Amino acid sequence: MQRAISTYIYVKERLHPGLLDGLVRGGAQAIEIFAARQHMDYANRKQHVREIADWFRNNSVPLHSVHAPLYSDYEWGRTGGTPVNVASTDRAGRVEAMDEIKRAIEIAEHVPFKFLIQHLGVGGEAFDERKFEAAMTSVEHLRAFAKPLGVRVLLENIPNELSTPDRLVELIRMAHFEDVGVCFDVGHANMAGDVAAGFETVKNLVYSTHIHDNNKLDDSHLWPGEGSLDWKQTMELLRSAPQKPPLLLEIAENEKVNPVEKMGETFGKLEGM
Repeated sequence: MQRAISTYIYVKERLHPGLLDGLVRGGAQAIEIFAARQHMDYANRKQHVREIADWFRNNSVPLHSVHAPLYSDYEWGRTGGTPVNVASTDRAGRVEAMDEIKRAIEIAEHVPFKFLIQHLGVGGEAFDERKFEAAMTSVEHLRAFAKPLGVRVLLENIPNELSTPDRLVELIRMAHFEDVGVCFDVGHANMAGDVAAGFETVKNLVYSTHIHDNNKLDDSHLWPGEGSLDWKQTMELLRSAPQKPPLLLEIAENEKVNPVEKMGETFGKLEGM
């Protein structure tokens, strides 16, 4: 499987070429950018987007995907910013959310990427038919916007009742979204209780992954092996995916760990299972 990593590991700081260079030294063969304004200011086309695009043009490592923004402010919601929620039943709020996501998709005008990783709702959100229909409408709009730019929308299983593997498959099939796929997050599946069952549900739709560990209770985005996930079983499952998705680490920052050094060790252990 292709070795990849999300810049989420540096989400608290401004993304710059030096950080990308480090990820490549750590063994990354592809990169996902986490679109948070304090990290990657996707609305700043003249400076920040251009700076990052220049790096990709001068390096052989591709931009695999962009994670859609979760907040629209520069403080990541810490000062009361409203979550970017495509399942909101408030139409005005939903339109604002889609506009924010479209700004991130437009990164593709400067540096091509394959996939937009999209959440439906926010963490812990209960299922509601109106929210489900709102999410379906939003995905329809986003896929139509992304397609001319060569970007495919992938829905991610997250810890809420709108985004279980079963619900994601239901939405894609009900709406006949033949060009929408799934980003399978193994850590989130572990929190739901059954990684194997969740994966089998979405297996044929999986085009990308998020690889991290946890204790089943907290979405802590630990390095593989630091939580309760069965990595031997997980690697067997991921290798069986027809679309051959990358092994894409999405790890939270840990000041005690040098990610550049830890990446190679982690990829080696996972590949050896």
